[in-house]
Amino acid sequence: MSRRAVVIGAGLAGMLAAAALSPVVDEVVVLDRDDLPDGPEHRRGLPQGRHAHLLMAGGIAAMEDLLPGVGVRKHLLAAGAHEISLSSGMVALTPEGWLRRWRRDGPRMLTCTRALLDWTVRDTVVAHTGAEVRKARAVALLGSAQRVRGVRVATDSGETDLEADFVVDAGGRGSRVVTWLEGLGVTGIRQRKVDAGLVNATRVYRVPDGAERFPLAIVQADPYVSRPGRSGMVLPIEGGRWMVSLAGTRGGEPPADPEGFLRYTLDLPDPIVGRLISGAEPLTDVHVSRSTSNMRRYLEKAPVWPERFVVLGDALATFNPAYGQGMSVAALGARVLAREVLRTGPDAPGLARRVQRGAARSVEAAWSMAVSQDVLFPGTVGGRPGPADRLVTAYTRRVMKAATGSYGAAAALWDVMSLRTGPTRLFRPGAVLGAVTGPPLPPLAQAPLTDGERAVLRQLDRTGL
Repeated sequence: MSRRAVVIGAGLAGMLAAAALSPVVDEVVVLDRDDLPDGPEHRRGLPQGRHAHLLMAGGIAAMEDLLPGVGVRKHLLAAGAHEISLSSGMVALTPEGWLRRWRRDGPRMLTCTRALLDWTVRDTVVAHTGAEVRKARAVALLGSAQRVRGVRVATDSGETDLEADFVVDAGGRGSRVVTWLEGLGVTGIRQRKVDAGLVNATRVYRVPDGAERFPLAIVQADPYVSRPGRSGMVLPIEGGRWMVSLAGTRGGEPPADPEGFLRYTLDLPDPIVGRLISGAEPLTDVHVSRSTSNMRRYLEKAPVWPERFVVLGDALATFNPAYGQGMSVAALGARVLAREVLRTGPDAPGLARRVQRGAARSVEAAWSMAVSQDVLFPGTVGGRPGPADRLVTAYTRRVMKAATGSYGAAAALWDVMSLRTGPTRLFRPGAVLGAVTGPPLPPLAQAPLTDGERAVLRQLDRTGL
């Protein structure tokens, strides 16, 4: 008898889950309620889709493992994505000062539109696994608290039951998984939401002639000054374009009008973002989104968990997008699923519980990073820093300060940020020594640009600053 897996959601997490399951089942059906585009175009059901997305080194590695020999990274680069070294390919102003750029290489991340990323991954997975994508809306789980046996789906023709030997919910932040589980008799799921009121505003520009190799530029929000957080980023995307994304927490939201957008960039702690775009041609209007809260479902702590059912991606946890963690966490969760089903088969008792707990480890690392910052901003709903949070924050600030003038401390931060390692990396001897002794090099007074890059910045600058 053939075995079928059903995946709810055809976004990044869903397609990677399909790749994870395809070696151990005969059929993978991926359900999505949207009409999916045939190319790299924005999809309606993805509210953050028009804003900046960073695919970190940990996420890239997980994708390569999920599709061995296929080369997802290679496909993305061929489609126009950019690969950027955290150590040398970006200029970043942190709350503790400018990070230096080092000649030694560090972890790399990919930058492109979310539309290109989703389409490339979906196209690659379908081509190499035979997964089938159907337009349908999941409305309930079939089965019991002991085992999920399929999904009830709604289409234009009505509702039908789709039986399955394994089900994955990767339906995004709007997933109704808690309600579905209650319908099976699984109750007591704890949820937490931490909302700093972040608003994203993004506009796309044509990269000016001569600026094609300008580094990614970012001015980070400062959570330590008892004011709303404000940040801005210029990152290269496919098609010779810059994506410029601004973010502000409650009380410091970026505006949607073009003049206000530029003014916001110039009012950041350093005006580099505004100076760059003041001489660049805008290609789009300003797009604004408010779906930015951190939300976590502690499914791994459920008192009982049904066999043959796993939740991944944004259906499990969402993060403030300013930290660039969500896509990589989804990929890491899918890799946990792949490793477990290949090791024991999809029918093994306790497999779903093991996968859920394994996926939670990557969630916990990203959650701690995002929430420990967000709770410090004024007006954040859902959390306040406790004594332990303040202790961790104090230590993290010391490591960040050391990273402005220490390669060892910076390398520790890059490894954690890119999800190549967990937060314990910050407590290894090199990072601890940097935190204790401080940066061996003096702070930089301005962005670490080359002479050529400074010339490009002066040429583009229309602000007179």
